[in-house]
Amino acid sequence: MWNNKSFLAIIPARSGSKGLKDKNIMLLKNKPLIAYTIEAAQKANIFDDIIVSTDSSLYQNIAIKSGASAPFLRPNDLSGDTATSKEAILHTLKELKKQGKDYDYFMLLQPTSPLRTAENILESIEVLRKEQANAVVSVCKANHSQDLMMYLQENNCLDGLLKGIPSIRQKQKETYVLNGAIYLCNTSYYLKYENFYEARCYAYIMDKYHSVDIDDIYDFKYAEALLDNL
Repeated sequence: MWNNKSFLAIIPARSGSKGLKDKNIMLLKNKPLIAYTIEAAQKANIFDDIIVSTDSSLYQNIAIKSGASAPFLRPNDLSGDTATSKEAILHTLKELKKQGKDYDYFMLLQPTSPLRTAENILESIEVLRKEQANAVVSVCKANHSQDLMMYLQENNCLDGLLKGIPSIRQKQKETYVLNGAIYLCNTSYYLKYENFYEARCYAYIMDKYHSVDIDDIYDFKYAEALLDNL
């Protein structure tokens, strides 16, 4: 509960992962990856419930041992490679509604962002308050200017690539990317539009360190190295 409003944390953690097997429960510094997100949500101390949405009884048990709730499992049609975050959100809200639980706001916290902190969570809620937003989504600065991003031609030819691009780096406009760490939303708004970006959605800017998003073994090793250097 925050400012007399109820908050739900949703942590999506399906068991299938093509890039990195059982990624969400891999041991990062002797702790399941998902535990980092659960602990950050607990430390924020604003959530009425912290729910892990999973299709696996193994993941369910690990989530409960780590301090979250996992009162139901996802059906098979929401557990494959094509399953989306939207489907996980709607399924979670629907199942909790059956239990008589409603929330003013929810926050989607992906377990692949283990360096996101309780402070990040609270700062995103401050953006919500300050901007009177419907939604807040975390971003970080892009590694490269959008001017240097491209679709390759069939023969990979780069002829004419830099034409019209500012040669002085300082003149290039700063660009940002979604970092996948925080998706905060008014529940009624999401149920109406089924997305975060319809109206009054604001960015919460995070630094590169806390924005690490684990997709493959290289990301995993990078996160491990950053934790080693704390």
